Amino acid sequence: MEEKRFRKNDSGFICANCGKEVKPLGYTSRNHCPFCLFSLHLDINPGDRASGCGGLLEPVKVETDPKKGFIIVSKCRKCGEIKRNKAANEASVQPDDIKKLIKLTAMPW
Repeated sequence: MEEKRFRKNDSGFICANCGKEVKPLGYTSRNHCPFCLFSLHLDINPGDRASGCGGLLEPVKVETDPKKGFIIVSKCRKCGEIKRNKAANEASVQPDDIKKLIKLTAMPW
């Protein structure tokens, strides 16, 4: 039997970059701060917490997808790995900062 690649892990946390309290979304795994868009390199697959890195994932660009909306592209400051994560800009609980998302769409890759 094939194992699921996505595991729901929707717990709140304190952002390791800006120190703000981040609340759970309630419907999927939140893994980045809605205020500064940083996250931690904790997952190999979404929600599994199986990565041993633990470095800060810095948002370097935002891509747009017609079906998924904004996709945050982050680079780990510790190991350099690139990760992509769907933005939660339409969330009812602490939506992602739309101004920061839009600003990052113009960033060169």
